[in-house]
Formats: sequence, C-alpha cells, structure tokens
Amino acid sequence: MAALLFLYLPIIVLVIQSFNTARYGGSWQGFTLDWYRQLAGNAPIQRATVNTLIVASVSTFFSLVLGTLAAWVLHRYKGGLQRLHYLLVYAPLVIPDILMGMSLLLLFVQAGIPLGRGTIIIAHTTFCFSYVTLVLIGRLQDFDDNLIDAALDLGARWPTIITRILLPLLGPGLAAGALLAFTLSVDDFVITFLVAGPGSTTLPVHVYGMMKFGSPALVNALSVLFMAATFAIVLTSQLLPKEKS
Repeated sequence: MAALLFLYLPIIVLVIQSFNTARYGGSWQGFTLDWYRQLAGNAPIQRATVNTLIVASVSTFFSLVLGTLAAWVLHRYKGGLQRLHYLLVYAPLVIPDILMGMSLLLLFVQAGIPLGRGTIIIAHTTFCFSYVTLVLIGRLQDFDDNLIDAALDLGARWPTIITRILLPLLGPGLAAGALLAFTLSVDDFVITFLVAGPGSTTLPVHVYGMMKFGSPALVNALSVLFMAATFAIVLTSQLLPKEKS
C-alpha cells in the first residue's frame, strides 16, 4: 500500500494543482478551469502536439516494418553472424540517450542533413525498432514454423502466408510493439532535443521550455489531459473482446 501511495501521490497532487488558481502551485488559492481554457487557445502547444503525434506515428510505422523484418530474420535463420545482428539490435537499448543523441547529431551534420522533423523521425526509429524487435522475437518463440511449411506444401504463396498466417498470429505482438514504440517516441526528450531543428519542436521539448520560463500551471493541465487520454486508451483496450481459448 505504501509503495502504491508513493507512486500515485505525485499524480494526485498534479491533478489537484491543475485546478489551482495559483500559477506556481505553492498553496491552494481556489478552484479554476482557466489553465485548461488557456490550453485550448495556445497555438504553440497545439503545434507541438501535432508535431509530436506526426513524428510518433511515422516513426512507429517504420519501427514496425524494420522490427518485424529483423525479428523474423533473427528467428528464422541461425548462425554465427546472427550474434552480430543481435548486438546491433541490443545496442540502442544500452547506449545512453545523450551519447546516442550526440552521435546522431554529428552524423546529420557531417552528412549535410538539415535538422528538422525528418531527423527526429530517423532518430526515434533507430531506438524504437529495437524494442519492437525484442517484443516480436518473444512472440515468435511460440510460433510453430510447421504452419508455414504446411502452407508452402499446399501451394500457398508468401503474400497469402503473410496475410493469412503471420499477421493474424503476430497481431498481439505487433500491437504491443506499436504501442511501446509510440509511447517511447512521444515521451522522448534528450535525443529529440539534440536533433530537432527550427519549427520541429515536440511536446516534451516545448514543455521543458514552459517550465524553464515559468508556466508550471499550464504544464499541470497539459499533463492531466495526456494522462486522461492514456487511461482512455488503456480502458478501451481492456474493453475490447478477448479471444476465447
């Protein structure tokens, strides 16, 4: 109970302070909805939110494609070279964010790639696809390869195998990997801060600026809205029909 209280007490305080008239939340000065009304008309926050969702959606798509292919190759083929492939997949997970961000920044500068939304998408894809790969490798461990062999023996082509066998069976893993990649992309700050360019500010970077220049009340309200959206997604996923065993 104490551990749960320790985890959720800051969130409860955050929700309460989002309705506090006080700008800095040092003491309770009355109930208000002004901070939420200000969010509705705050163009910079809206632009940062849209940019964040675009970056997260595109990087999630590419992470799913690359992660699925990497997981399939690592599962299907064995050999000494696969150890190197595993190392390449695990590397983005263990490299510190600051080091990875600086490395990508130097790469973009040396290659003459202008910093912007495109560089953020590339950077997010480089670490998100590793998580997708590991999730799908775990899913493929329970996959029966005899299903593919049987389908090939019966004359099925690979497009049919992919759409009728692989995708349905890997669906839960793909969904889990997509949610994980999307969450990591939306949440990332360090790497994004280093590789972002003018006009490509994402929400975490924008929130950092708001806290730095004295707008904690708006940040509280914004955090509550994102937390409510997250809970809504989780609740929706729990209400979806479950597969009967």
